[in-house]
Amino acid sequence: MEIRQDLPPPWAHALDVFTRHLRDERMLAGLTVEAYLRDARQLAGFCAGFGVDDPDEVEPLVLRRWLAQLSKEDYARASLARKTAAARGFFGLLARRGLVARDPALHLGTPKAGRRLPKVLRADQVGALLAIPDAATPIGLRDRAVLELLYASGARVSELAGLPVDAVDLASGSVRLHGKGSKDRVVPLGEPACIAVERWLRDGRPQFAVAGAQRSPSVLLTRRGTAMTPNDVRAVVTKAAAGAQLGRVTPHTLRHSYATHLLEGGADLRSVQELLGHAALSTTQIYTHVSRDHLRASYEHAHPRA
Repeated sequence: MEIRQDLPPPWAHALDVFTRHLRDERMLAGLTVEAYLRDARQLAGFCAGFGVDDPDEVEPLVLRRWLAQLSKEDYARASLARKTAAARGFFGLLARRGLVARDPALHLGTPKAGRRLPKVLRADQVGALLAIPDAATPIGLRDRAVLELLYASGARVSELAGLPVDAVDLASGSVRLHGKGSKDRVVPLGEPACIAVERWLRDGRPQFAVAGAQRSPSVLLTRRGTAMTPNDVRAVVTKAAAGAQLGRVTPHTLRHSYATHLLEGGADLRSVQELLGHAALSTTQIYTHVSRDHLRASYEHAHPRA
């Protein structure tokens, strides 16, 4: 993709207006502002590379070419949707401010792209992954607890990394997760996960806790006695996946597997939605790609004339 880095003054001014709008008027989070600006700068550079030196000269065809090129470069559907939203927001603002005579992004559509199904591990692959950590060592106890918690609760990596000790109730077999939108949800834990967490808290965590100058309230600690970060959790999963020869596996892979295995086991979609902490049922519906064998078995069991 041809992108100019030295943007003409009209583009630089338009981006400055967009920046102040996102930061000072909409008061978006810093990372969100950076993401929108990165997309807007990419769009500006692409247009300037076509010789369009002023946003007011942009035609809808140029924007469609930009998105088509991104699609050819294998950008994910979510990325294309975000970039389209950035273009609409950018030009919509310029139109309201009178910096462009008309909004070329008004009817901009996202290029069609096949929806990627999430990678899901089979139950035996999950078992192989969970068996990798050496439970005879403090590190192994911690890593086993990390993996068991991820698969037993379907937690996002951000929810697990900062999980406080008092959020885990081993007596009732549940964990309280602090999710998106600052919403809490209580999720059941199976016996294997409870056993793994109990062993870690009893035999492993005390050895790590003394390493820190201050005691961390987090369940999961590093060797230094500090709370594990999302990257620390990802490293645990990557190491175990390599040991089990499973290829690329992430914490989200275990979340996908958790949801899919629940549905295959007969859980209803709305229950899975609540367990995952999804605001919309449509987000959960991606997990309905259960096996044909399971669907056939469900049909034969439930339909009176199967």
